[in-house]
Amino acid sequence: MIKSKKYRQKRKKRQKDINMKKTTKEICILGLVTSLALILSYVESMLPFNLGVPGAKIGLANMAMMFSLYVLGTKEAMFIGALRIVLSALLFGNGAALLYSLAGLLLSFISMVLLKKTGLFNEVAVSAVGGVMHNVGQLIMAAFLAGTGVLLELPMLFVLGLICGVVIGIISGILIKRLEKIVKRI
Repeated sequence: MIKSKKYRQKRKKRQKDINMKKTTKEICILGLVTSLALILSYVESMLPFNLGVPGAKIGLANMAMMFSLYVLGTKEAMFIGALRIVLSALLFGNGAALLYSLAGLLLSFISMVLLKKTGLFNEVAVSAVGGVMHNVGQLIMAAFLAGTGVLLELPMLFVLGLICGVVIGIISGILIKRLEKIVKRI
């Protein structure tokens, strides 16, 4: 049976509407996860923790990054991470913080994606390596901008990145297991 041109046009429009709704839902989820990451960054900036190294943080916003990497996808995770860093620098930081954070994001994101793709590592290991590599990326940028003397902080930042990365990885693993099915249904 040959379908009429009008029928094909209606079907195409209906399919386009379905795709538009899906895209709208995806945009909403990306916005929510980005907002959550930004809120966690703000909360973290207000916490009176002194981890022994100037500028060192726990990395609460990395829970949103881990969630988006495992549930939403690689491109979405990079988008959320970069947008969160830019917005955080504009709202709570400065240009130097933006450079350090982007360097840390780039190195940690590449390492986390590579580890995840192997399938050999769980969320905790991926997060721990991401925490360490984020600190390494920031130190590389600091060495480039301020000189190599800052590399003396590497051992302490390595340990802090590992510990905080493990804690964030444990929490992220729980969140991923509980929320993945809900987000996939949407």
